[in-house]
Amino acid sequence: MKIKQLAMAVAGALTLSAASIASAETELVIATVNNGHMIEMQKLSSKFEEANPDIKLKWVTLEEGTLRQRVTTDIATKGGQFDIMTIGMYEAPIWGKKGWLKPLEFDASYDVEDILPAVRDGLSADGKLYAAPFYGESSMLMYRKDLADAAGIKFEGRPTWDQVAEAAEKMTDKDNGVYGICLRGKPGWGDNMAFLTTMANSYGAQWFDMDWKPQLTSEPWKNAITDYVDMMTKFGPPGSSANSFNEILALYNEGKCGMWIDATIAASFITDPEQSKVADKVAFAQAPQKATDKGANWLWAWSLAVPESSKKSAEAMKFIEWATSKDYIKMMGEEKGWGKVPTGTRASTYANEDFQKAAVFADAEIAAIKSANPNDSTLNESPYVGVQFAAIPEFQAIGTAVGQQMSAALAGKVSVEEALEAAQKAADREMRRAGYYE
Repeated sequence: MKIKQLAMAVAGALTLSAASIASAETELVIATVNNGHMIEMQKLSSKFEEANPDIKLKWVTLEEGTLRQRVTTDIATKGGQFDIMTIGMYEAPIWGKKGWLKPLEFDASYDVEDILPAVRDGLSADGKLYAAPFYGESSMLMYRKDLADAAGIKFEGRPTWDQVAEAAEKMTDKDNGVYGICLRGKPGWGDNMAFLTTMANSYGAQWFDMDWKPQLTSEPWKNAITDYVDMMTKFGPPGSSANSFNEILALYNEGKCGMWIDATIAASFITDPEQSKVADKVAFAQAPQKATDKGANWLWAWSLAVPESSKKSAEAMKFIEWATSKDYIKMMGEEKGWGKVPTGTRASTYANEDFQKAAVFADAEIAAIKSANPNDSTLNESPYVGVQFAAIPEFQAIGTAVGQQMSAALAGKVSVEEALEAAQKAADREMRRAGYYE
């Protein structure tokens, strides 16, 4: 009997011990986007867990538009679903000012000053950093040099939209499944409207005038969207109104796109022979201009932030410090190859000789990032900060509504004029409701 009692006592002690170990573990729920670099981060995060056995990571990986909706709803309602959110340069300063995000504080070894100034400033408010950049980006023209050479096309520096339209026609070979140009068409303020805003900027357009009145029926907007729809209808792939970054990346890597104007981060994927059939045929130029080069290429950083609602902020910041550090980039470079590291965040990355040798796109990428100026992104003076967005809380709803209209125009469901009229009304209604004017 004594032996049985002793065995039960030992078993009970073991159960309690296991329970105490389990309760000592902190689970961090991380919401992130389904982009290639984020997927690599998830694969490598087991190293973080090994070094921090008291912390377990739970990933919620979502498509770009869905991620934005989920994290916005959660943080606005203080839902507390996530301990770490993947957000960008639109949300970070706005949410930081509202007190929805915890300011980030790291050890001196993290070297905040190494973060590119435009990126660091775009993720800060009132001198406090509210999100740490995992990778940063501008946008640029990526093209098939073999097709350009065959067509007698040379892109130097920053080409014009007229040159791009001409090149799209010459590169198109639909019989062989090659489309001259591939551009985003999927609706979303950070999706098709990120690209279309930069295109419109270069035509001399702006979202709002100095009285905050929407300008979507202006001549520059009409000209930009007309040219976009015309070019994509004639020389783009079918179904473009549903295409976002990942869909076009797949098309490009299959050799089906002559040109693609999108995030600079794509360069690391389309030059990777493990992913791309045309890896050795890719060249780069700056995003096109029309009337101006102001606002022609965007500025963005997918970044990690801690919502105020998280009860595990110390552990969350520990992970963010690990994932956005110089050491993480070094580990990626050594294990996966320097051409595959997350870029656009740190000056030290571009100073690294191994990176410069491996990344044929490095010079074009950093030039694009440095040329983007959120404080002066339109030909005429504008009241807002931001290149491919206006950094006001109302823009998310406005940009989403306008994006739906532009996607409908691309799909041929409405005319460009009808789409812009509807977009103007939606934007005007939202701005009146918010009290910008009566």
